[in-house]
Amino acid sequence: QQMTGLADPVYVEAFLQVHSFDLVLELLMINRTQDTLQNVLVELSTQGDLKLVDRPAGVTLAPGQQMMVHASIKVASTETGIIFGYVTYEKKSAADKECTVLNELHVDILDYIERAWIGELAFRTMWSEFEWENKININTSINEVGTFLEHIMRNTNMSIVGRQYKKTPAKGAKKGKLSAEDVKEMLREAVGIQKLIETSSFVAVNLYAKSIFGEDALANISIEKLPDGKLTGNVRIRSRTQGIALSLGDRITIVQRGVQGGKR
Repeated sequence: QQMTGLADPVYVEAFLQVHSFDLVLELLMINRTQDTLQNVLVELSTQGDLKLVDRPAGVTLAPGQQMMVHASIKVASTETGIIFGYVTYEKKSAADKECTVLNELHVDILDYIERAWIGELAFRTMWSEFEWENKININTSINEVGTFLEHIMRNTNMSIVGRQYKKTPAKGAKKGKLSAEDVKEMLREAVGIQKLIETSSFVAVNLYAKSIFGEDALANISIEKLPDGKLTGNVRIRSRTQGIALSLGDRITIVQRGVQGGKR
């Protein structure tokens, strides 16, 4: 991700690598000036359950020179995390330090949510016990119920409750992640839901996922297809902690609007 503008004296680009509970942030810095820049330092801060462990080292950049520095960040939960900060540097011709603010870098919650299986009874028990609920109204350009369900499941790694999916992940597939093929297969095997999708204007589906931190995430999707073809309804997310409920809700809000055109 581009962290500064191309016209800024120091151009900074970020590459974020996820290793379970740790994030490695690689920062490419390029001196875009004709001057030697001394004490070039990226100062980072975090928001959410992120803790900066190793800060980037300060460097000196000759005109046009580029260099890579690294930072290590520890992740404690699936609460949406943001990395932000600024880059400072000194010119021989200037008495004071100069500073450029960096663009924010958002940590993707999907890296920490894995598909998991749960039965109907356990789901109902958790649903009644969990205190945190986040309700998202459906607002989408998709006009097919099955397509909308596929889209939400694929973008949240959430599986249908009561349907244990035992298929071996495809070669090259990420562990714990749902592929488009996985989601289609789940919906095909859920005969009752598939029949409702085909014959009814109202469908309700329960979904479940678990974070790598052991947090349970429950969702109830209630969808109604209106006479004009539009979809309405809501997604209710429940969890034991507020962070994952809010983060999943934010993700659903973003991805449901990000689809152009209803039919595929």
